Amino acid sequence: MATTLQSASEADAARAFAELIRVEEVHKYYDLGETRVHALRGVTVSIARGEFVAIMGASGSGKSTFMNLLGCLDRASSGRYLLEGTDVSQLDKKALAAIRNRKLGFVFQGFNLLSRTTALENVELPTLYAQLKKEERLQRAREALRIVGLADRMDHFPSQLSGGQQQRVAIARALVNRPSILLADEPTGNLDSRTSVEIMDVFQELNESGLTIVLVTHEPDISRFAKRTLLFRDGKIRRDEPVTGRPRASEVLRALPKMED
Repeated sequence: MATTLQSASEADAARAFAELIRVEEVHKYYDLGETRVHALRGVTVSIARGEFVAIMGASGSGKSTFMNLLGCLDRASSGRYLLEGTDVSQLDKKALAAIRNRKLGFVFQGFNLLSRTTALENVELPTLYAQLKKEERLQRAREALRIVGLADRMDHFPSQLSGGQQQRVAIARALVNRPSILLADEPTGNLDSRTSVEIMDVFQELNESGLTIVLVTHEPDISRFAKRTLLFRDGKIRRDEPVTGRPRASEVLRALPKMED
C-alpha cells in the first residue's frame, strides 16, 4: 500500500513538473457600479514546461487579463490556477510577490529601465529583492547580459543603447533570477521590423535552452515564431493550435536588409 501511495505521489510530482501551468475554469469579471464586465469566461488550458506559446486576440478579447493572471498580478474571480502544481489562486499577497520574484520573469513593451543606472545595474535590480550576496548578484547579472549578447554594453546607460539593445537589457533583467517562465507582453511593440525579429531570435534561443515562454502579441508575423498559438475572443480561447511552418528567426534575419545608421 505504501509503495502504491509513493508511486501515486511521484506521478503527481512528475505531472506537476511537466505541466508548468494549468488553468481550470477561470472566470474574471469586474463590477462597475451595477454593471458586471466579464473579461474571462471559463478558460481552461495547460502549458507544458519548455513550450513557447503566443497569445493573440483583439483589444478586449481577454488576452491581457489572462497574462496578468499568469503573472500573479491579478486574481481570478473563480477557478484555479496551478503553477508547478501549486494553486496560486489561494496564496496571499506576500506569497504571490515571492512567486513573481522567484518563478516569473517579465518583459514589457516599454523597456522600463532606470535611466540613471547602467545596463548591469538595471539587470542586477531583481536580485536585490531575492536577497542574494553582492558577488552572486553581479555574477548573475553579467551572465544574463552575456546570454542576450550584451557583454560589451554592461556599463552603458539606457540613453546610450538602441531600442533593441534596451529590450535585450530588459530580457536579461527578466532572466537574472532564473525563472521557470518568461512572460512577454507585446515585447516588440516599440521596435522596427528587423529589430523585432532579432528579439524573437533571442526568445527562440532561450526557449531552445529549456525556458518556457508565454508571449502576448497582436502581430501575426511575431506569433509565427512561437510553437503554439492561443487565440482569445470574448473572454474565451477560440483556437489552440501548433504553429505550422515555424520559421527560424536567425534565418529570417539573414534575408532581411540591415538597417542604416
